[in-house]
Amino acid sequence: MKIPFRGLFTNLLRLGSGELLSRLCGIATALLLGHRYGVVILGVYALAQGLNQYVQPLIDFGLRQVGARLLALYPHAASEIVGRVQRRRLGTALLVLPLIAIYAAFAALPGEMKIFLFAFSAVGALYAISLDWVAWGQERLYLLGLARFVVPLSILVFLMIGRSPGQRVLWWAVAGNAFGYLLQGAIFWTWWRRQPSRPVYGETLDAVRESLAWRRTRIMGLAWLCNLAFNTIDVLMLGLMSNPEQIGLYGAAYRVLNQVLVTYYLLTQVLYPRFARHGVEDRARMLRASILLPLLGVGILLAVVVSVSRRMVLTIMFGHQFLAACPLLILLAWSIPLDFMTSYLSNAFIAWGMEKKILLCTGIGAASNIVLNLALIPRYGARGAAINTLLSYAIFLTTLCFVGRTVKQTAPGTQLQMDPVGCP
Repeated sequence: MKIPFRGLFTNLLRLGSGELLSRLCGIATALLLGHRYGVVILGVYALAQGLNQYVQPLIDFGLRQVGARLLALYPHAASEIVGRVQRRRLGTALLVLPLIAIYAAFAALPGEMKIFLFAFSAVGALYAISLDWVAWGQERLYLLGLARFVVPLSILVFLMIGRSPGQRVLWWAVAGNAFGYLLQGAIFWTWWRRQPSRPVYGETLDAVRESLAWRRTRIMGLAWLCNLAFNTIDVLMLGLMSNPEQIGLYGAAYRVLNQVLVTYYLLTQVLYPRFARHGVEDRARMLRASILLPLLGVGILLAVVVSVSRRMVLTIMFGHQFLAACPLLILLAWSIPLDFMTSYLSNAFIAWGMEKKILLCTGIGAASNIVLNLALIPRYGARGAAINTLLSYAIFLTTLCFVGRTVKQTAPGTQLQMDPVGCP
């Protein structure tokens, strides 16, 4: 199966237009907090953002990926799919709030900052009203991209308006977060009400019900949650076991890394609906060395560039007080080629309905990251978390490669063989 690269590039630009604005707003917010308020305030804000990242997969718990896949397969059943998914998401949003409160209570922060941590993340539960997953599944990527930058833009604008002294500025971030999610939800629902709807019967309705059954979506939810824990648990564990300064330095280094990875993440999101439509004979073709090795090579090149320019980048973005994050950025930079491989493989496997295998892989990766963090963060702080990131990436990639070797067994009709270089 050949991928129409012209259409792929067009979709990448559509999604990237809004994602670029979103990233620029995020960078501007980090610059504002880092230069004007220092390491501690930026560290607390980074911790709140990290916790907010867990709110979304807990609300979705697999429904985002399964719902988008169903929309790609059964576009005529969109109304039925959206109704069922949204009812579930609104219910889980209420269940998430006590979990946020428990984490905030145990965070190694002063009392007022704990309240801010809970408020910022609780407001993030308004994500449940968003229909971004619908736009994703229907490949309305221009709408998805533009709507995504609403929340970070709102936070930035409120912070600039507020300009309060000290830690009070963080409450303007809470207000901006709330306004942004409400506006984003209004944009998506205005678009959705203009879409035609029609009733669904027979085999299609049965397929939708079966795919959205709890026993099916819980596997995807656990897999996605484990994947998020693998990628971001470091910040939350630093919040429990370290101090705001260490969180701020680690958050600064990780923010640089995220800006480097943004274009690649956009590509994997654009590919997801296309992967979901792959037949069994197409899957082994997407795991050839001719695809995987160039990804690895580009990742290595980017790691070298980031490592060489680390001092200049950190100084420009955050100021001289963040130069202590240079050793962290060197370590994290070499996770880029590993991330290129793991993101591509896990995205493909999820789109192909291999939730149980992805759950096993992400579970092993997340567990290794947590265990290593428990061992090294108390002694080495943020540097220990950065070392653990590299080690756990290697473990995660190894498990994904073993899964990749089994893909060819599901495509007995293909004449292509899985290249052992692509998945050793």
